[in-house]
Amino acid sequence: MADGPVYGHQRPRLFTVPGTALSSAGEEAVALAASAGLHLDPWQQFVLDQGMGERADGRWAASEVCVNVPRQNGKGGIIEARELWGLFLGKERLILHSAHEFKTAKAAYKRIENLIRGCPDLHKRVKIYRKTVGDEAIELHDGRELRFIARSGGSGRGFTADCIVLDEDMILGDDAMAALAPTLAAVANPQTWYLGSAGIGHPSVQLGRLRRRALAAAETGEPDPALAYLEWSINEHRDECGQGCTEHDDVAAIESILIANPAVGYRLTLEKSANERLMLGDALYAQERLGVGEYPSDTADTWQVIGEDAWRSLAAAESSPSNPVAFSIDMTPERTHAAICVAGEWRGGTHIEVVDHRPGTGWILDRAADLHEKWKPRCWVVDGGGPAGSLIADLEDRLGVEVVQPKAREVAAACGQFYDAVAEQALSHLDQAPLAAALAGAQKRPLGDAWAWARRIVSVDISPLVAATLAKWGLGAEVEDKQPGDILQSVW
Repeated sequence: MADGPVYGHQRPRLFTVPGTALSSAGEEAVALAASAGLHLDPWQQFVLDQGMGERADGRWAASEVCVNVPRQNGKGGIIEARELWGLFLGKERLILHSAHEFKTAKAAYKRIENLIRGCPDLHKRVKIYRKTVGDEAIELHDGRELRFIARSGGSGRGFTADCIVLDEDMILGDDAMAALAPTLAAVANPQTWYLGSAGIGHPSVQLGRLRRRALAAAETGEPDPALAYLEWSINEHRDECGQGCTEHDDVAAIESILIANPAVGYRLTLEKSANERLMLGDALYAQERLGVGEYPSDTADTWQVIGEDAWRSLAAAESSPSNPVAFSIDMTPERTHAAICVAGEWRGGTHIEVVDHRPGTGWILDRAADLHEKWKPRCWVVDGGGPAGSLIADLEDRLGVEVVQPKAREVAAACGQFYDAVAEQALSHLDQAPLAAALAGAQKRPLGDAWAWARRIVSVDISPLVAATLAKWGLGAEVEDKQPGDILQSVW
């Protein structure tokens, strides 16, 4: 490691901004944030300066601003500074802050509330801090408002917003955009901010679109007329790179950390960042710390097996399976992600849920043991011929039960049963993003005279879909049934 202070690159590797800005409100936003005790790093100030550029007529040079930076670098500070400016200086009547998960939106609300309360000049202008669950908002005496919402199929509909902040944009698809984008239609000078980390495959539909526009601008040398895009990431070595390649970046290199992480020297350290590689392995480390993402190329050929409308129509408002239940585990062939799903009886049909879906595999046994102790399922199902088959022996030792391993014909039957249940509307689910993303990117692969699930492209993770399919099949598998119990609550 370096002896003296070392700082991450304060300018992004991939950058485009419209060339029409004559001034910027970014300096005002930085100063206002500082008055509230939020002191921004140089790179954060650069983002605000570029993203808040104004044309000669006073309109935003960039109506869309996208910040793509690895986690823990401080994108939240950018969001807070932009929202403070819009609420107190920018005369924006309504700012919508949208996050993929409710807990993220709630945490963002608490952070900005604390900033405002800590600044008497700002606090006295607040009429109410609204803390109703799912309806958090900060309203000023003059009627301006900052609202926090979690994304769903209809969140944002009915509002007219001057600014939309879309946090966690690596999980942002067409349904959320369809609900949120029209809120800007009647506003004279709207702006949308997208902030998140590297793409994770199909869930990154909108981020993929924005990135393609930025790449096109970089390739042609012609700025996108409406987009400011700033991405901190490395240009990773390709398989075809020869020894000594200097055009691309080495995942193991210290310089790669600096290229992708502008907060090094401020809130991140080289040592801790480098140690993450030992913990995560190269593939996950490249994604999580170096900004190497997977971006869908287009959406024209998604939802090939089960239509999106058919799937969305089966979404339930809350968890509703009842005992007996069955659990299943599956993972990606690369072992980068794994999923645990549950199935239970529901109104004459079946309810399925993604219980857990995380990177890596080291968490699975502990989570399975916890679930087994709490719910006493009738069985655990794992495809012995699939990637998760390697877990079966340890899983049986840990749980003290025999794991059900479907044969190839039973895997095919499970897929057929899943498909039929959707067609007959005998299936219920919670419209969870991992399962929807898997279905959107799945296709059929022949299995004898039948078929099983396959990934359309390598970036699609269908482990939640496979696990849900096998969990449903497990309800009818030949195992010793447990006694029916109470209806389960949504506490996975």
